[in-house]
Amino acid sequence: MNREIKQFDLIVIGSGGGMMVATAAARKGFRTALIERGPLGGTCLNRGCIPSKMIIYPGELANTIRRAANINIEVSEPEINFSDLVQRISTTVAEIREGIVKSLADLDGLERFEGSAVFESNHVIRVCEARLSAPRIVVATGAEPDIPSIPGLAGTPYMTSTEALSNPILPDRLIVVGAGYIAVELGYAYGAAGSKVEYIVRSRFLRQEDDEISQHFNRIYTQRHKCHMGAQLRSVEYDGSIFTLKCDSTNAESRTVRGDAILVCTGIKPATRELGLENTDIRVDDAGHILVDSTLQSDAPGVYALGDVVGNHLFRHTANYEAAYLVRHLISGEPIRPLDYGPVPHAIFSHPEIAGVGLREQDVAEYRNEIAIGRSDFAESNAGIARGYREGFAKIIVHRSDHLILGCQIMGHDAATLLHMMIPLLKSRATLNDMLDLIFIHPALPEILRDAARDALTQLK
Repeated sequence: MNREIKQFDLIVIGSGGGMMVATAAARKGFRTALIERGPLGGTCLNRGCIPSKMIIYPGELANTIRRAANINIEVSEPEINFSDLVQRISTTVAEIREGIVKSLADLDGLERFEGSAVFESNHVIRVCEARLSAPRIVVATGAEPDIPSIPGLAGTPYMTSTEALSNPILPDRLIVVGAGYIAVELGYAYGAAGSKVEYIVRSRFLRQEDDEISQHFNRIYTQRHKCHMGAQLRSVEYDGSIFTLKCDSTNAESRTVRGDAILVCTGIKPATRELGLENTDIRVDDAGHILVDSTLQSDAPGVYALGDVVGNHLFRHTANYEAAYLVRHLISGEPIRPLDYGPVPHAIFSHPEIAGVGLREQDVAEYRNEIAIGRSDFAESNAGIARGYREGFAKIIVHRSDHLILGCQIMGHDAATLLHMMIPLLKSRATLNDMLDLIFIHPALPEILRDAARDALTQLK
């Protein structure tokens, strides 16, 4: 083995959320190493945000066309050319990745290393035959699908989110195992493209959402898809063309489900198992997430971590926020202060779409007498009536004593876009009166949020 150690000012492991840190450091003149074992761009570009939304949006548009009769438009059944869609996704991702490669090549201070990073000690890392060291290291290795140990599953051509976004063949019957946001987003996309989608669900869909949102989503989603609720997958068989899944259910009845393809979306796990962290002072929790303090520093001085590998928030937008924080404090030299996420928004791009920020109703259940919850339905708004929306609602949680806005949850068309007006209100600790003092365009969808705020105000008088 090569015993020579190459010295850098900064080492970044992972080219997803870590890319911002590495490029900013190189532009500032830091001798920077960027280590990546897979394609450049990380999960978001290659197997997450970008390709998933590219496969979801055509399905959303096709379903919008199918609902055109609600506003008196007669159209034929839309057809998605699935293989061409997947090819377009692959081409687009490759073009973006090539752009990243070119931009990195222009940075004189940055050196790329392809391969898996393994810590030999707190500040020495091995990549293939190379050994690197730096006083500051950022770990941004992300997460990967967590596949359950189900008899018969291993060795079959099951799909995870990675394969589902690059699979050119639309299955006639797709079985989705799981009920989280990845399961409902990809299952929705495949169903909208023409697959008959069935779900294996242990309890209910989207358990982490606001309880009322989750209940309404479950009612709507189970009407649109065949869902085996309360089912526990016990075994998988594959005969070369058909998957056969055997499940137990909460009522003690066994079920057999068959399909042409199976998509396993049972969770993710941090990509830390192969990092050699046992050779360092870095600690991890029981799930494998790197433990960090309020400045994102691990127990190894000078070693930081961000994104899914930390698990504070499993979103690319929070990973970017963490990366920007490290750029300010490690590279730009701003005084180090604890990281304050503020209100963290999220969205689920299924149908119906869901978005939320701040507190959920169950978070304040024991303080129910101290809060008011305003609510407004899409179907009762002027814009919703004009567009023929028949489902969805927004709710705003407000503190009674000072009218402070504590949270907002939305289920319905363009929920993720609508939510953005609430983020600065929560960030600035605005009150209900601050919100209602704004002028809303009429008739526009954001009036749904104003109406929810008005409803909350009636409870405070």
